[in-house]
Amino acid sequence: MPSAPAAPAGAPPAGAPPAAAGPAGGTPAAGAAAGPEAAKSRRFPSITQDTARPEGHGRAAPGDALAARQWPMLSVLAATAIGLLLTALGHPRAGCLVIGVALISASVLRRVLPSVGMLAVRSRFTDMVTYGLLGVAITLIALVIEPKPVLHLPFLESAVRFTVR
Repeated sequence: MPSAPAAPAGAPPAGAPPAAAGPAGGTPAAGAAAGPEAAKSRRFPSITQDTARPEGHGRAAPGDALAARQWPMLSVLAATAIGLLLTALGHPRAGCLVIGVALISASVLRRVLPSVGMLAVRSRFTDMVTYGLLGVAITLIALVIEPKPVLHLPFLESAVRFTVR
């Protein structure tokens, strides 16, 4: 039986997949893929690949943020829960007043304390304005609730008549 011709020296054995050719063959050499990685660019990509990190690019709550260190948030939540409970039990004016005062105190806490835990959601100024305006609005609503409003606003009756007609 005749034997197959011998393969030239350096050629792959019969049945083996062809190796990638070097630079002369137009495809990258096998050694180039295993070489050191190219240095990554520090420039921001022109097309965003993922969600951008927030401005502070830190975690919302650090790893050492125990519940005991969250007392500003817990106190505001507790006062709000008491206000909601009062409202559900049939005392809407007292409940809304407690909720409004809780939000105003959240604004004050955000301004005074350097670290307020998870009460800090946005920038300090935005948190103060948001908590303060919502607290004042809810407190004003509590003061003009019928029957027998504590605060009488003359334009409120005409505004209600104009919208309800």
